[in-house]
Amino acid sequence: MQITKSTCGHIAKSKWTLPLFAVALGVVVFVAQWIGGNPRSGLVSFAILAGFGVLLLLGGRSETIRGLRGDGRDERFRMIDIHATALAGLAVIFAVIVGFLVELARGHNGDPYGWLGAIGGLTYIAAIIIFRIRG
Repeated sequence: MQITKSTCGHIAKSKWTLPLFAVALGVVVFVAQWIGGNPRSGLVSFAILAGFGVLLLLGGRSETIRGLRGDGRDERFRMIDIHATALAGLAVIFAVIVGFLVELARGHNGDPYGWLGAIGGLTYIAAIIIFRIRG
């Protein structure tokens, strides 16, 4: 089976994609915490992520939940998503910068915040170049 752009778009717009992803991520987090010797916290993490997945799946009448899942997206919600993603990105960049500065002030080398900042900055520059070229 060949995966085409329309196939990927159909999968992304399915009401099952995000809920199943949340449950799968819950399983991965549980296993990671179990391996780390903390299975009780892993169960709590799994319950939170699985509960979020169930909420997304069963909240089908809510425009917000349908927009989050992808099956209720329109141009308006795409703009809301872009703005929300940008705001979340700014919050993460701010946290990375603060974490980096705190680590430097403690006499450490700033890792892993330096690497995270570099990844974010390089990704931003690459995106500017790519989107500029694409028009």
